[in-house]
Formats: sequence, C-alpha cells, structure tokens
Amino acid sequence: MSKPELILLALDDSAILSLMERALLSGKYETAIAKNTQSLSKILQESTPSLLMIGEIFDGRDGLKIAKELLERFPTIPVLVYAVEARPELIKGILRLGLSGFLVPPLRTSDILDSVETSLKNAHRVGDWLRRELKRTTASLQKRAQISEAERLRLESVFLNIHDGVMILDQQNHILLINPSMCRAFGLDEKTVTGKPVLGVVSYPDLPALLIRTDHNDPLQYHEVSFADGRVGNAQLTAIHDVGLALTMQDITYLKEMDRIRSEFVHTVSHDLRSPLTSVIGYTELVERAGTLNDLQKDFLNRIQDSVQQITALINDLLDIGSIEAGFDTRREFVQLEGILRYTLDILQGQVTAKQLVVKTSISTALPALRANPIRLRQVMDNVVGNAIKYSPPHGEIEISIHAEADQMILQVSDNGPGIPVSEQPRIFDKFYRGSNIDAEIEGSGLGLAIVKTIVESHQGRIWVESVEGKGSSFFIVLPILSEPATVGKK
Repeated sequence: MSKPELILLALDDSAILSLMERALLSGKYETAIAKNTQSLSKILQESTPSLLMIGEIFDGRDGLKIAKELLERFPTIPVLVYAVEARPELIKGILRLGLSGFLVPPLRTSDILDSVETSLKNAHRVGDWLRRELKRTTASLQKRAQISEAERLRLESVFLNIHDGVMILDQQNHILLINPSMCRAFGLDEKTVTGKPVLGVVSYPDLPALLIRTDHNDPLQYHEVSFADGRVGNAQLTAIHDVGLALTMQDITYLKEMDRIRSEFVHTVSHDLRSPLTSVIGYTELVERAGTLNDLQKDFLNRIQDSVQQITALINDLLDIGSIEAGFDTRREFVQLEGILRYTLDILQGQVTAKQLVVKTSISTALPALRANPIRLRQVMDNVVGNAIKYSPPHGEIEISIHAEADQMILQVSDNGPGIPVSEQPRIFDKFYRGSNIDAEIEGSGLGLAIVKTIVESHQGRIWVESVEGKGSSFFIVLPILSEPATVGKK
C-alpha cells in the first residue's frame, strides 16, 4: 500500500488550520504543521511534502514573499495560498509567481480536497514530464558518448595503421601524438618520446631544418629527409589552429629510384638517337668539301638538314612531355611571369621583325610571384607566343596581357591568324593534332600545345582557347598564386 502524501500547513488562524487539517485527514492525506518560518524551513529540509498550503499572512510576513523565497530553494513543490478574500492584487501575485492556486472562504471540505487534488495532479504531471525528459536526455547523452567513443576508436585505428608517418606537435614543438610509421622511420619509441621536444629526440638534420622554417603558411612546404640506409622521405608541415603543427612523411624512395631510371633512360635516348643525327648533320656539312655540288644536290642537302633538325626537335618534345606526365617535374621556385614573357619576346624578336608584326603587351604592375618551374614556364611562353607569331599573317597584330585576379594569375595571348574551326577546338591540345585549315608549309609537330597543357596542369592551372575561324585565336592560361616568397630578414 502506497504511503499517504504529506501536506504542509503554514497557517496562523487556528480555526482555519483545524478546518484544513480535518479536511485533509478525511481525504487520506498526512499533514505537518509549521508554527513559524523557522519550523517551515526545517520541515521542508527534513521531509518532502507533496504540497505547501500557506496563509496570505504567516508569522507576521507576506505569505507570497515567503513562497517566493521557498520556491528558489524547492522549485518543484506546489503551493496553495489561503486568503480572506480574492483581491485582484493577490491573484496577480499568485499568477506572477506561478503558484498552484488559492483558497478563500466560505470553504467546504470538498473545495479544499478538490484544490489540493488538482494541484497535486498538475505537480505530478510536471514531475512525470521532467523524469521522462531526464531519462531521454540521459539516454541521448549515453548514446552520444558511445558514438564518440566508437569514433575515437576508429580515428585511433586509422592513425595507428596509416602507412604514412604522422607526428602532431604542440606550439612549443613538443610531441603530442606519433604513429608507428613515424616511429619506425626514425627509430623512436612512442612511450618514451611523447611529450618531449621533437628536436631533442630526432637527430636527423634534415627534419629540424624543416621545423625551424618560419613560413608555415606555404601550402607546398616540404623537405626531403635522407636516411643512412638509403631511404628518402618527403616531409610536409601543416599548421593546425590552436594546436601546433602536423608533420607527415611519405616514403619516396621508389620515386627517387624511378627518377634515377628515368634520367638514365633520357640519357640513353639522348645519346643513342641524337648521336646518329649529329653524325648525319656532320656528314651533310662535309659533302660540299668532297667536291662541287650542283643546285639540285644543295637543295637535297638542305632538306636533309631540315628534316634532321625536325626529328631532333620532335625527340626533345617527346622526352619533355613524357617526363612531365610521369610526374618528374617537381622543381618549384618563385618566379615573375612578366620577366619570362619579356625574355621570350626578346628571343622571338627576329621572327616578329621578319613578319613585320605589331606586338602589344598589357602587364599589370606589382604582380605577385608564382611558385613554378621557370624552365617549364619558359616552354609555355615560347610555344604559345611562338604559335601566335607563326600563324599570324604578315603585318598582323598580337596582343599579350598578364594580370592577377583574386588568387590567380591570368595570361592571355591573342592573334588575328586563321583561327580554329569550332569542331576542332576540343582536340587542339591533343598530341600530334594540327588544324585542318593550317597551311602545309607552316612547320609543326602538333606537340607544342600538348606540352603547354601538360605543364599548366602540372602547376594546378587551366588553359583554354577561344577562336573564330578566319579572325584569330585567344589562348587563356590561369595559374594559381599559392603564396608569396618570404622577405629576407622578415621577423
């Protein structure tokens, strides 16, 4: 059998107190009587009344103020106020405090029990809702905790099993985390190095050289780490906000070996193919020394020499494009694109003068530097500007512009040559492709634009053409501005 609910009575009027007590006992409730505010506070602390019934005036104080003070300490207890009359000010005060209700004479037992029962039902409903919400919230937190723990275990598994070496450093370059791959690479023990300064436990000079660099904003910052056993690692440093640095390292020993093989292959091809061609050129030059040649023989020799030069140029182009596509073009340094353009124009000035072309340039001031391979960018300029000169008619006009926009450098080269048919424009960057409307007397292997596209894409850039047949073509090259070079002496 459940225990009767306890009703706490805080009433000064003895007659009303007796009435309330008898009515509540008839309703199977237990009662406790507070004679003053001290005993009221003590009863609330020592027991858990289901409801408080307080007089409008109790122990010489305002009952509403006492109720307000008690609710700050016991916010879940329902409160009924007994008053002599239902004044508007009293009702407003009760509503403002959020009390359960009030009782005023004349009172019958049924009125008292109905008010108490209604107040208790409302309190129970609120209590049940609070318990359900608490249970739901607790379950949700437990579920989230389980998910977070599962995520942590998954991340830890990835971190421990990733093939590349990973090391997380704090802002003072102390080791926070290190995975087994990095430990194996440097011969470290995770348990003994965690929390220690990385420069104190890693003795390889190549790695500290990377850590002491001050420019951590460079997204392409990397450093090769050479090991005594011949292994080579590519270490990359990335800043982590409010944490420190993330140091990752990939084993590029096999790439170095491929680069060595590629270099040997290029050397072999250069020697085995160019040497016979050089001999052919040499012998054609010696033919005239063996005797006088007629005009037809001289024409044949000139054709042989031109063909050999074309074959040599084709071999060079094929070796270049193969090297770039294989990913061996890794050289990067800060260069000024406008300087490369001016060098190209100086070299090609003879062709410009021979065709009496007008070359107009528009170069923005204070252009930022690009991180690129200057030799490859020179090839880009030579091919694109060279094509504009080659395909422009005599007395034609070429326009070249360079400007920076947001984080990109944009190069535009326009000519008023024969243009490119719309149907052929998607293929213009394919290897060995030449436009159908190009004069057969204009020399070309069809590799120039393919090389340009390969170089541009290896620099994370884009290239496209806009052309109208019979009116000319405009080539656009967009290269990313990755970062500025650090100023010498900059703190």
